This record gives sequence, structure tokens and C-alpha cells, in this order.
Amino acid sequence: MTHASTSSAHPEGHETAHKSAHETAVYTHGHHESVLRSHNWRTAANSAAYLLPSLSAGLDVLDVGCGPGTITADLAALVAPGRVTAVDAAEEVLVKARAAAAERGLRNVEFAVADVHALDFPDDSFDVVHAHQVLQHVGDPVRALREMRRVCRPGGIVAARDSDYGSFAWYPERPVLDGWLDLYHRVARANGGEPDAGRRLFSWARQAGFTDITTTAGTWCFATPEERAWWSGLWADRTTGSGYADLAVSGGHATKAELEEIAEAWREWGTREDAWFMVPHGEIVCRVS
Repeated sequence: MTHASTSSAHPEGHETAHKSAHETAVYTHGHHESVLRSHNWRTAANSAAYLLPSLSAGLDVLDVGCGPGTITADLAALVAPGRVTAVDAAEEVLVKARAAAAERGLRNVEFAVADVHALDFPDDSFDVVHAHQVLQHVGDPVRALREMRRVCRPGGIVAARDSDYGSFAWYPERPVLDGWLDLYHRVARANGGEPDAGRRLFSWARQAGFTDITTTAGTWCFATPEERAWWSGLWADRTTGSGYADLAVSGGHATKAELEEIAEAWREWGTREDAWFMVPHGEIVCRVS
């Protein structure tokens, strides 16, 4: 998922200063292989379970910030013969999303470049508007939710799920990984995003004008040897080779040597037989009146 767009004032005062200094929100992770390795793992079952009870055959769905399209493909299969329109601000990742849909033989999904702050669709176009790990990266999440609401039909739902970095938990504890989390917060906020989005979704939805909001929380947990190796490996690679690494260095937040130290800490953590990592998410389902 990538978004670059003009932002307005952020709803929380202490964050307004860094937002106003960055009129454009930059997708912190970029589309390095280590990032797509994570995105390609995502399915409707492991990343949108809270939404599934609201889906049925024949619904028209807008999937915002679809990335490589693995969740999109699942949604398309679930609502067929309904249509899924999947959008992302990065054309390059839509190539992968189209391929994912084609590989599964899905004919009820189409893809387009779009900005969630200014969606190029008429009012009342979709029954469900969904965004996974999107609002943490945009310049104005409240405006984004208002746009999602605008294109949703009365009686439909707007659904969003975002992780909350400040609530991440892991064991064994490593001071270097504490430093990684602090660094990620600084880089993401300097880019105009809010990495602790999960806890803010309910507030953002209220500010966007929703009154019928169901809030839940969900987690990813990585604890098996395969999960630990996968999670630690992708973050080690992301820390040194992705767009996030470039932004960390170019923004003066870390040196390459410091990033290498963090990457090594990730790899070492991943070898521990008792290693465990939890990623909490906030979730909202907003009924449009």
C-alpha cells in the first residue's frame, strides 16, 4: 500500500507540527522484496477476519490500498458475482495484484491507481469499502475515511484495520529491538504517517462523521520456528535494504552501521527457540446511514 497526497491538519494537536512540515505522506516501507514478502502472506482469513461476517455474494467492494492483491483476491472470491475494485497509489504493485487475480481465474475484480483522499468514484458506488494497513500511512486519515464513506452506499459498511506499533510485544527482550521500534516511529512520523494507528481508528471514524461503529482488535502472532524465521528475516532485510532503510538514513534518523546492528539483532532474535512476537491491530466496521 502506498499513498502520496496533500494532507490537512491532523486531528491530534501534538502531531500537527510534524504533519504540517510534510504536506505529502510517503509510504514508509516502499515495495522492496522484503516488504512484499510480508504483504503476499496476507489473506482475508489472517488479515480481515473481522470483516468476513459482513460479506456475501453479490456485494460490490472497494479495496483501498490493495498492494499485491492477496486479500483482494480472497474478497473477490467471497463476493462473486459481485464486483471488487482494488486501488493503490503505486502502479508498480498493481502489476502483481493483477497477476494474483489472474492466477486464481478471478474475473470479477479490476484494478486502478487512486488516492484515498480523493477517490475517483461517484457517491454511493460500493456496498463495502475496505482498507487494510492504509490509514497509518496517509497524510489525513479522517479525510480518507470521509472519502471512503462518500463512495459507500447507504446501509453499506466502511471497514479498516491497522496495526499499532506502540503495542507490539516480543520476547526475549532486546535493547536493540527497543531501538528499532523507536526508530520506526520516528521515520514513519517524519514521513507524515502515524504508526500507532490501531488505537486511533475509533476516534478517526467518529471525527469522519460515523455514528454506528463496531470496534474490535485482532493480532498476528509469530512463534513457531518457521514463523520466527520468516518474521525476523523480513525485518532484518527491510531494515537494511528497503525504502524504509533509505528514508531512515537520508532523514538523519540512523546510520547504515546502526541499521546493520538492528538487522543482526533481528536475525539473532529469530534463532531463539523461545522467541515470540505479537502484532496488535485496531479494527473498525462503520455502518453508513
